[in-house]
Amino acid sequence: MIIEQLSVFIENKSGRLYEVMAILGDNGINVSALSIADTSDYGIVRLIVSDPHKALILLKEQAFSVQITPVICCKVPNKPGGLKKMLAYLSEDNISIEYMYAFSIGNDASIILRTESCEKTIESLCSHQMEMMKACDIYQI
Repeated sequence: MIIEQLSVFIENKSGRLYEVMAILGDNGINVSALSIADTSDYGIVRLIVSDPHKALILLKEQAFSVQITPVICCKVPNKPGGLKKMLAYLSEDNISIEYMYAFSIGNDASIILRTESCEKTIESLCSHQMEMMKACDIYQI
């Protein structure tokens, strides 16, 4: 249930995000989810893509600083309070969240999580009957 996420470091200047998307798109790699965190000088683009290892190689060949980071994805109801239950379970089990981002499709919201331990987080959420997404499911979205 661990998902491989790309973390790409890019300068904060016009066209850099386009370059990343062009490399991926021109090589048939689909982006299922993304998040951008930035400072005044650079940004971190976090991506869930259809072929993370191919994307890693392609971006490195174009001199991008990129790495693969393990994350997990949990489904919650796409309604008010849907995220609350998941966060309560993690809090009860003393699991800290480094970062998260989400996307929704229909009645479900998918929450991408980076925590101190993917394995511990999966164990916690599964013990509370939370629905986890497998890498093969999310890469196809």
